[in-house]
Amino acid sequence: MDTFLASLVLVALAEVGDKTQLLSLILAARYRKPVPIVLGILVATLANHFLAGALGAWIQSLLSPQALRWIVGCSLLAVAAWTLKPDKFEGEVREETRYGVFALTCVVFFIAEMGDKTQVATVILAVQHQALAMVVFGTTAGMLVANAPVVWLANAGANRIPFRAVRVVAALLFAAMGLAALFTDVGG
Repeated sequence: MDTFLASLVLVALAEVGDKTQLLSLILAARYRKPVPIVLGILVATLANHFLAGALGAWIQSLLSPQALRWIVGCSLLAVAAWTLKPDKFEGEVREETRYGVFALTCVVFFIAEMGDKTQVATVILAVQHQALAMVVFGTTAGMLVANAPVVWLANAGANRIPFRAVRVVAALLFAAMGLAALFTDVGG
């Protein structure tokens, strides 16, 4: 349960102000169909984070505990620094789609999450915790905690969220986990 909660909290905080959260806002404002958008986010995130977690599990199987300690620790410190940089959405969501809002959300969210800090964090968490299912479910839940309210509320409260403060808290949590990983055994 600790792995699930750690994954959920870290990803939920890291996702605030992230490009996929901005994408959620754009989809919600453009299509005004929250149920298929949230379900699309769920499906896309499960698929994306399962692949990321599986990569993390595979990496973990190849390396020694000492190498993993350094890779996980340094990677978490890098994600901490990355978290401090605000994201900007640079894509375009077209007005019409012939495949429906659910399919559109699945595709654009899956692609937007490729190489994103929350996907990288999922790989690192899977290496560190050696619990693929709990990491994937936790990171997916974190994505939903951060994105579903944006979809449901669209613009209503976006100006009230202290994005910078949330990014700093997330960066501090990633840094603390990185330092802890450097001084303890991975998976220990």
